[in-house]
Amino acid sequence: MQSSTVTGADGVKLHVDETGNRSGRPIVFIHGLSQSRLSWSKQLDSDLSRDFRLVAYDLRGHGLSDKPNDGYTDSKVWADDLKAVLDELRLGDAVLVGWSYGPLVILDYIRHYGEGGIGGFNMVGGVSKLGSDQAMAVLTPEFISLVPGFFSADSEEGRSSLGELIRLCFANSPSDVEFNTMLEQSVSVPYYVRQGLLSRAFDNDDLLPELQKPVLITHGAKDAVVKPVAAEQHKSAIPKAELHMVENAGHAVFWDDAANYNARLRTFCENL
Repeated sequence: MQSSTVTGADGVKLHVDETGNRSGRPIVFIHGLSQSRLSWSKQLDSDLSRDFRLVAYDLRGHGLSDKPNDGYTDSKVWADDLKAVLDELRLGDAVLVGWSYGPLVILDYIRHYGEGGIGGFNMVGGVSKLGSDQAMAVLTPEFISLVPGFFSADSEEGRSSLGELIRLCFANSPSDVEFNTMLEQSVSVPYYVRQGLLSRAFDNDDLLPELQKPVLITHGAKDAVVKPVAAEQHKSAIPKAELHMVENAGHAVFWDDAANYNARLRTFCENL
């Protein structure tokens, strides 16, 4: 594993991990709310590394990346951060993989820079809009009930809500060691970052019918954060979309059933 730092929008330093075949097609993994690049350990440490160049970075405000006080509501900032990673590491024709909040970052990038520099897009348990009744309709009541705790400046309240979120993500519970690692990564994200991410109000559904690159939509049938109906809606809206519904998996489908997920991602990338 190689680590590096990329300078994103407004001079923010972004931490990047990379492994795999440097001659292979790049796959760039983008984590979700209040998590980190470590979410993708079962992909980075898999046989995908034999054939693909695997890259995962910490979003601003997360993991080992800088945590500025603001900038989290600006679509162009998120787009510029991802562009900086793609440009600085020369990740042409990459497949962009986004989990949960991650597809919003990818759609920010496409809105500002188009699809020309990417090979495809994997939306994993993802959403395409925030801040409206339609956006709320695809989120589970269990997730929505935790949001006030995400915004709280009280560290114990925040920790409790984030722990419950992690538990919601899995159909197959992680070990105590895995859970505690995820929780420590999650609570290291300042509350104001979560406030910024979730206070955005925007809708990317206008982009979906215009997407020309292939899109793989992956969703756990037991997702307790984003309802599976969201995946069906995205499949209907995107012209070149394939839907992979994973039966024995929850929101973190790539963790719950890593072998199945990795095999389907491999096939998607090989057929581009």
